[in-house]
Amino acid sequence: MTQYLDFEKPLAEIEGKAEELRALARSNEEMDITDEARALDKKAAGMLEDLYGSLTPWRKCQVARHPERPHCRDYIEALFTEFTPLAGDRNFADDLAVMGGLARFNDKPVMVIGHEKGNDTKSRIERNFGMARPEGYRKAVRLMELADKFNLPVVTIVDTPGAYPGKGAEERGQSEAIARSTEKCLQIGVPLISVIVGEGGSGGAVAFATANRVAMLEHSVYSVITPEGCASILWKDSEKMREAAEQMRLTAEELKTLGVIDQIIPEPMGGAHRHAAQSIKAVGKAIETMLKDLDGKDGKTLIKDRRSKFLEMGRKGLAA
Repeated sequence: MTQYLDFEKPLAEIEGKAEELRALARSNEEMDITDEARALDKKAAGMLEDLYGSLTPWRKCQVARHPERPHCRDYIEALFTEFTPLAGDRNFADDLAVMGGLARFNDKPVMVIGHEKGNDTKSRIERNFGMARPEGYRKAVRLMELADKFNLPVVTIVDTPGAYPGKGAEERGQSEAIARSTEKCLQIGVPLISVIVGEGGSGGAVAFATANRVAMLEHSVYSVITPEGCASILWKDSEKMREAAEQMRLTAEELKTLGVIDQIIPEPMGGAHRHAAQSIKAVGKAIETMLKDLDGKDGKTLIKDRRSKFLEMGRKGLAA
């Protein structure tokens, strides 16, 4: 059963009424409510199109955070074969907020790394809601080094509110681990592509998304801080998150204009959480296109192009 967001409440009422009618028909075969249910479905479809045809930046944040959106594990299971998870940073522990390992994409070997939020209470706690600790980023560095050694393309799947800001994580060098992961992204001589499928929060996302090609799902977001955090700093009031989201230019459309990302992946009407299989298929096509675009380029060219891409971003600036 779909979980509805705040702005979807009118839609929830209509779809709920349609389902009630169908439930009555199932309990009483003599009832004929086909026309009434069809009319409600049509009204709901129109409302859904209106809502998602003009989403504000804050509403996009809400959609990007929807708990039923496909997560990293869903993409790996659907798009990759022979996935062999690799665990641990060889220093402290294994961070379950970051999953990664060897796999095949279209029968070609790759290294896939991503943030995993979990899909129920137990797994979300185990995965720390996708907020990685230092050992998660150090695991990612280890896997990228392994991919570089064996000349394997790296695919990263980004979906995190940000790196975990807890005391233990800071004591173990959170900022240094994020910096090392970002640095490693810039150093490896193999194709590196990244897809932001939900939240792309702060340095925790940049540590995986400093790539040759970066794509975003249409209703995902990518920003230096959450709108609530930004509002707390600027206005001392986290309730001004709507105003913050408007100013932060965190939507896929804005970021494509600024040159921060390279491609926007369309989502089905109503968001990825309503049609997971269709969204996953679209992401798979985007990954295939980006890998083909980089195929055949030597290591030096890949590194140079990647560095140039990020240096060019500052030239466009806020005038874009």
